[in-house]
Parts: sequence; structure tokens; C-alpha cells
Amino acid sequence: MFSNLPEKKYYSISEVATHFNVNTSLLRFWEKEFKEINPTIKSSGIRKYTKDNIESISLIYTLLKKDGLTIQGAKKKLKSKDISEDENLAILKKLNKIKEELKSIKKTLWSFFSKKNINWDSFKIEVFS
Repeated sequence: MFSNLPEKKYYSISEVATHFNVNTSLLRFWEKEFKEINPTIKSSGIRKYTKDNIESISLIYTLLKKDGLTIQGAKKKLKSKDISEDENLAILKKLNKIKEELKSIKKTLWSFFSKKNINWDSFKIEVFS
């Protein structure tokens, strides 16, 4: 799902920050603001993020950085009135996963078309950037 992260059980805060191109301090701030982000914190204070944590961060990143919502707006969006918070978060996580998979497919197709000297622009495939 997260193509530029290696496949493993836990990720450091610096790996996650690099993945989203944000500062580690922003991740710590979001952790305080959004209960959906809850990394394991060792007694030494080192944070360890799981894939689920990263999915939550991806959702919050999208709401704040790409959709331009405020912290309060993002919290409100996460607490949809029509469905429960857990259902809403699950749906948004699934949509973000689909988005990542589509990006991966687009990258694979582009690579394939390039090797076959096929004009990529003639296909007009648009995927979220």
C-alpha cells in the first residue's frame, strides 16, 4: 500500500515523516490532536508506527494537506453524522488504499508503455496525483 516504505512490522517516526514529507514534530502534534494516531511508545520514548497507524496518518494528511481542512474540520469529517466514527474511518482508509493501488497501477502502466514505445498521453488515464 505504501510503495516507498519497506515491508515490516514497525516504522520509526523519521521513516513515517519522510514518507509523508513532513517534520517529525508535526506527527507528534497530530498524535496529540487525533486519537486515531496511536503509535506504540517505548519506555525510552521512541515511537513505533504500524501499518494501521500509517493508514490513519495518510487519511489525516489527505484531509489537512490535500483537502485543505483545518484541524477542527478534519476532526469533524472523521466524526461523520451519518455513520459511526469507526465505519467512517474504515471507509476512508479503504479509499486511501485504493488510491495508493491506483497510483501503483498507473506507474506500472507507464513503465510498460515506455518500454513498448507506446504514447502514454494518447490513453488519457487520470489518477489522483
